[in-house]
Amino acid sequence: MRTELVTTLKRQATDLLADIERDKKPILITQHGLPSAYLVDVESYQLQQERMTILEGIARGEVAVSEKRTLSQAQAEKRLGKWLK
Repeated sequence: MRTELVTTLKRQATDLLADIERDKKPILITQHGLPSAYLVDVESYQLQQERMTILEGIARGEVAVSEKRTLSQAQAEKRLGKWLK
């Protein structure tokens, strides 16, 4: 991963954005020697958000199973019957 100073971002924003769009690799922006932000292209960001949503759903499902908040298939079909018709 590439690292750039915040001053580079200020001076060369257009070039950095073109690089991100072309390479699809994030750029870490540092300020005073510390990580400050990541620049990522829109497509990669949206894909990451979609994946995070799926992972959050899986995590909620795992918690429900561990707390025994589950239904049998017959119970689920009965409860969802009005939408499955």
